[in-house]
Amino acid sequence: MRLKIMPLKKSFSVHRVPLILFLCQLMSALEVPLDQLENLVQPPTITRQSPKDYIIDPRENIEIQCEAKGKPPPSFSWTRNGTHFDIDKDPLVKMLPNSGTLVISITIEGKAETYEGVYQCTARNERGAAISNNIIIRPSRSPLWTKEKLEQITILKGQSLVLPCRPPLGLPPPIIFWMDNSFQRLPQSERVSQGLNGDLYFSNVLPEDTREDYVCYARFNHTQTIQQKQPISVKVHSMDELNDTITANLSDSEFYGAKSYIERPPKLLSPEGRTSHKEELRENVLSLECIAEGLPTPSITWTKEDGELPINRTSYTNFRKTLNINLVSEADSGKYKCTARNPLGFVEHTISVTVKAAPYWITAPKNLVLSPGEDGTLICRANGNPKPKISWLTNGVPIEMAPDDPSRKIDGDTILFSDVQESSSAVYQCNASNEYGYLLANAFVNVLAEPPRILTDANLHYQVITDRPAMLDCAFFGSPIPTFKWFKGTKGSVLQENTYIFHDNGTLEIPVAQKDSAGTYTCVVRNKLGMAKNDVHLEIKDPTRIIKHPEYKVVQRGGKVSFECKVKHDPTLIATLTWLKDNGELPNDGRFSIDNDHLVIMNISDEDDATYTCVANTSLDIVSASAVLRVVAPVYDRPNPPFDLELTSLLERSVQLSWIPGDENNSPITDFIIEYEDSLHEPGIWHHHSDVPGTQTTAELKLSPYVKYSFRVIAVNSIGRSLPSEVSEYYMTKAAEPEENPTAVEGIGSEPDNLVITWQPLKGFDSNGPGLQYKVSWRQKDGDDEWTSVVVANVSKYIVSGTPTFVPYLVKVQALNDVGFAPEPVIIIGHSGEDLPMVAPSNVHVNVVNSTLAEVHWEPVPPKSIRGHLKGYRIYYWKVKNSSKRNKRHVEKKILTFNGNKTHGMLPGLEPFSHYMLNVRVVNGKGEGPASVDRVFNTPEGVPSAPLFLKIVNPTLDSLTLEWDPPSHPNGILTAYTLKFQPINSTHELGPLVDIKIPANMTSLILRNLSYNTRYKFYFYAQTSAGSGSQITEEAVTTVDEGKMAMASRQVDIATQGWFIGLMCAVALLILILLIVCFIRRNKGGKYPVKEKEDAHADPEIQPMKEDDGTFGEYRSLESDAEDHKPSKKGSRTPSDRTVKKEDSDDSLVDYGEGVNGQFNEDGSFIGQYSGKKEKEPAEGNESSEAPSPVNAMNSFV
Repeated sequence: MRLKIMPLKKSFSVHRVPLILFLCQLMSALEVPLDQLENLVQPPTITRQSPKDYIIDPRENIEIQCEAKGKPPPSFSWTRNGTHFDIDKDPLVKMLPNSGTLVISITIEGKAETYEGVYQCTARNERGAAISNNIIIRPSRSPLWTKEKLEQITILKGQSLVLPCRPPLGLPPPIIFWMDNSFQRLPQSERVSQGLNGDLYFSNVLPEDTREDYVCYARFNHTQTIQQKQPISVKVHSMDELNDTITANLSDSEFYGAKSYIERPPKLLSPEGRTSHKEELRENVLSLECIAEGLPTPSITWTKEDGELPINRTSYTNFRKTLNINLVSEADSGKYKCTARNPLGFVEHTISVTVKAAPYWITAPKNLVLSPGEDGTLICRANGNPKPKISWLTNGVPIEMAPDDPSRKIDGDTILFSDVQESSSAVYQCNASNEYGYLLANAFVNVLAEPPRILTDANLHYQVITDRPAMLDCAFFGSPIPTFKWFKGTKGSVLQENTYIFHDNGTLEIPVAQKDSAGTYTCVVRNKLGMAKNDVHLEIKDPTRIIKHPEYKVVQRGGKVSFECKVKHDPTLIATLTWLKDNGELPNDGRFSIDNDHLVIMNISDEDDATYTCVANTSLDIVSASAVLRVVAPVYDRPNPPFDLELTSLLERSVQLSWIPGDENNSPITDFIIEYEDSLHEPGIWHHHSDVPGTQTTAELKLSPYVKYSFRVIAVNSIGRSLPSEVSEYYMTKAAEPEENPTAVEGIGSEPDNLVITWQPLKGFDSNGPGLQYKVSWRQKDGDDEWTSVVVANVSKYIVSGTPTFVPYLVKVQALNDVGFAPEPVIIIGHSGEDLPMVAPSNVHVNVVNSTLAEVHWEPVPPKSIRGHLKGYRIYYWKVKNSSKRNKRHVEKKILTFNGNKTHGMLPGLEPFSHYMLNVRVVNGKGEGPASVDRVFNTPEGVPSAPLFLKIVNPTLDSLTLEWDPPSHPNGILTAYTLKFQPINSTHELGPLVDIKIPANMTSLILRNLSYNTRYKFYFYAQTSAGSGSQITEEAVTTVDEGKMAMASRQVDIATQGWFIGLMCAVALLILILLIVCFIRRNKGGKYPVKEKEDAHADPEIQPMKEDDGTFGEYRSLESDAEDHKPSKKGSRTPSDRTVKKEDSDDSLVDYGEGVNGQFNEDGSFIGQYSGKKEKEPAEGNESSEAPSPVNAMNSFV
């Protein structure tokens, strides 16, 4: 038995090649085999042509394909738009050699549009002419979007929205998608989706839909270009935002008291109405779309009336808004219903679908090969909706215009031929057309007189497995069509159909081949012009069998497995044995090995759990058998402890330890840990000694002197550590001198006349013998004295008394025991004790930098006077007098320490216009030295803080009274107060600004000659010689004229009149319109006149301190103004007593005003008159703007 082990490969047996030839012959029995038979003529046949609708890239050369075969080889010609196309007259057009394909070179010169048109190719030889389809050449187009100005879309939350795309008309039509300016696709969902027309539909909008870059892109694949529409900006407002805006101007209005959005039942956005109609062509994809708006977002379902949706051809896209049916046919016509539904209701739409059909073949005409005098038919049957019209051509000419042929008769979709002659040879074209397209088929009639010829190779050998069918080929050709017979053996009789099957193409089939089927078979073919024969040989082989199948296995992870597969096969064939894992190749892994008929897997892992198949195949057959390998988790655990510990090779400083490992418990031992106990110095405490690899069971252990050792061993695997082994026997090492000295030696004095020497004692294990002591030695670093030494017991400190103050010493500590001394120790430097410094810093002077900062300088003290480690210098300073109040007031002293040998330092945070004193001291580790002489310095004046309060009291028709308190921190001598004020009209515009200087000793002021029923805004601050301080603001209104109040009273009396109610409604409607216009303007980024003026100017006169919050702010929107007038948790914006604190002064409204210098009476009241100026003064540049109250806004409208 020959058995070959090799990887699995595909193979074909020799007997299969004739089978393939047989199938080809069966499919094309009437085709003339031009490549096998010489001297045969055949009319042309079109083998390749360009598509009917041929869209070309205008940037590339045009290639119009037309290939044909025939004998003799055909010649080619072209028509363009129905007339002859003379390619020789156009230098840009050439025809490829031995081909009808045209190449039009337009990349260098010429335009694609010049060659638009309908082209048709004709292939002609002496037997007839075949024609191609009408090929329509059109260049692709990717036009730009028309320029358009897109306004921002403003919409309320919850409403529906459609963003139109309207892409330019291209050829072919573009693919549409929506992205942002960063070329990221916009997220789509059940709520937001793109329609089939490219528009972007929002069932309801949310605030997160607000963005400025909704961009529709059109991708023209043919030219690989993308065109972009102008970005669309969408702003989504909530109803709450609009209500806040209106509330700020219409305090008692209830027009927008509704919820922020309104839930509603679905309504269709596309298609419109309740019904629509859709036409689609057969075998296309039918796409039906329903997009609905509503809140909550509707869901879409689809049904078909009087029928079910085809399960295998139906799919949904665009979040089930689009129904797609593939390969539609006339049976898919009918009514389709989409239903949009949410919790509030539903809406339905019915789409009537009609499936039309371009012509499609029922029976296409086939080539006819006839001998002279024979009869035949050409059949051309097509269907479509509407029914296509059938027309015939011969050699490219309408058959009505072709020369008469007495052998043919036309009967609708059939041409009947009788008693044909060689002149009857021609190519016929059948054209089936309706309004949706056409079909064109070429079929030739070739009249030949040829004796039989056998095309199958002579003396072919076939091999077949027992009990399988055998196919013996006898391909032939002749005209008229020959008859054939099969014989077995050289003298055998004709084979009969009761045992054999005879195929029309001459193939002999033996359904069940047996051993006695082997032999030689002869095929004989005849027609009236002659006879031909051929012999073939058949061998019958034994089948391949697996006599030992691989068996089911269960193996623990990490184990080994072996599968066996024994094969028996025909001895004349070579068998190949291949192993597969889950029907794929075995992993390229060294763990897998194949040994003769065994598959062995080592170190099994979870990935090896699979089905393993052995495949045995020869050139004729293939068999296989499979077995399953199940990989299970082994009983993993920590290893068992080692045992039988033994000490050998006992030396003074080493010993050999050996042991026997315990069970691994399915996880290999990776390490052994060796521990020891020193029962002499630390009994009961185990210390780590060393680690050895898991493959070792002995270790050489280094030992220390004077230690009573015992050992134990711990095994380690991937699961964990084993329990410790039993303890080994004891082993006592001999004593020796110490090998180490104490560590952490220091010399630091605790008193001015001592030196304290400390160290970290040795552990008993490190003593190396009995009688552990320490030799302590010291001497002055800078003297010539000899070392002074003392031996002390096993302690950690020794005190040297009677030393000079803060003198450096050399110190060393050496260990010793009864055997001897340790090596010479390391010498360290220490110091005797410190004492307080003796000298104060000198030449202390102060440089005042500004009203809150001073710089102090001093001379350092001599180093010897410090008497310790220098830590730095310390400044004590305190305020003794406030210059403005002229009285002494002692305060707590402040301290600043400057580390290191500094000679100057900065004193921050001083109070302006104050009297200070300071002194400087040196600091060492013991404490402070004496203080220097006190130095005095004064800080200059600064700008004052804001006045404590500003109140407006006693408002009258034309006057207001202002009262205030001076600043809590004048920071100098107040020189004056400044008051600025300006009126605010009903449209939030500011009037002229009036500037008044007020003496510093005043605390009230009466403003007269003001306008009645007018709101004023006031800005108030104090001044010193250093400048202006922080300001506070306040607003107040003069009282209303009594006559107008009476009129208002009369209005109340008529409030119940119908005409008055109608008038008020009209006014309210006007207000609403105005507010919406303002709201839209604001969202477009427009500014109020107040904001424009604020942006253009700022008052340079008022510059608040850093700690003041009066920085210039952005102008507030109507919503924020409305919020300012609503009650809050902290109370109203302005206190009831009209007092404004400093922190409340940031919400003022400023504008340009015309100012005058005020004059005062003796009582301080303002008596000046306004005077107009053309130049406007800037408003206070450090205050935020604020709109007037809703009450005044309402009054201005009424």
